[in-house]
Amino acid sequence: MTIIEAKGRGEQKGITLQFRGRSIEVDTLPKIKIEMVVKEEIVDAVINAITDTARTGKFGDGKIFVLPVEEAIRVRTAERSRENP
Repeated sequence: MTIIEAKGRGEQKGITLQFRGRSIEVDTLPKIKIEMVVKEEIVDAVINAITDTARTGKFGDGKIFVLPVEEAIRVRTAERSRENP
């Protein structure tokens, strides 16, 4: 699992900040990106755990993208894993 702090924007609108008496429109908002590689057998359980825990019902809750991982290569040893990344 990797957690990345990022800035971005989805369907929610930007925010307006006051700086030195001026309004500034900020159209990117702080985000967290989580990347996980899990066994195919537990994909649905992981999705359910994330959506049950993270859902607020408001714009900005995020999206989950499910992609196949065809192979994993450990850089240190060049070990390859096709069946069980």
